[in-house]
Amino acid sequence: MHRKRLFLAISAVMALGASLGLVVAFASAAPAKAQHVRWDIISLAFTTPPTVNPGGFADAMAPDGTTIRLTGSGSFVSSSGQGRGSNSASGGGTWQILPSGPSGTYRATGLADFEFANFQSPGLIDNIGDTTERANGTAVLTVQYSDGSRGTLVIGCHGPGAPPGIFEGVTATKGYTTYDEPQEPAPGVDANRTIFHVQR
Repeated sequence: MHRKRLFLAISAVMALGASLGLVVAFASAAPAKAQHVRWDIISLAFTTPPTVNPGGFADAMAPDGTTIRLTGSGSFVSSSGQGRGSNSASGGGTWQILPSGPSGTYRATGLADFEFANFQSPGLIDNIGDTTERANGTAVLTVQYSDGSRGTLVIGCHGPGAPPGIFEGVTATKGYTTYDEPQEPAPGVDANRTIFHVQR
C-alpha cells in the first residue's frame, strides 16, 4: 500500500512538472506585441543640443567605387515572431548613382527584418517624432526602384546610448550591385544619419 501511494505521488509530481514545462514552452513561444516603427534618413542641425529634422541623405559605396545616395522615410510594422518580417511597409525616397549615374525614386515594399536595440539616451531636439520613442537598431527593407530594378535597403541607427555593433547610415542593393560600405557620418557634416521611432 505504501509503495502504491509513493508511486501515485511520484506520478503526480511528474505530471505537474510536464504541465509546467508545456506552459513555459508555450509562454516563450507566444508572440510579443508587434512594433510600429517609423524610419528616417535624417538631416542633423548642429545646434546645442543637436536637432533632428527630416529630409537628409546617406551614401553607400559598391566594390567598384560607385556610390548610391538615398533619401527617404517611411514606416513598417514588425511582427515579433521568428524572422520578424512583414508586408506592412510604406514610404520611400530618391536614389542617385554617383558620381554621374542615373537617378530616380524608390518605394519600400516589405520588411525583411527589424532588430530593436534600445531606446536612445536623451539629448537631442527631435522635430520628427516623440523624443521618448527614438530608438537604435537595424532594419532590412525590400524596395522597388523606379527603373524597374529591385533591391534592399538596410538602415542602421547607432544614436545616443546605442550598444556596439550597429553601423550608422545605410547600405543597399540595386539589382545585382551591392552598395555594402556605409559612409560614416562626420562631425559637422549633415549626411549619413538615420533614426527610428518605435511606438511604445
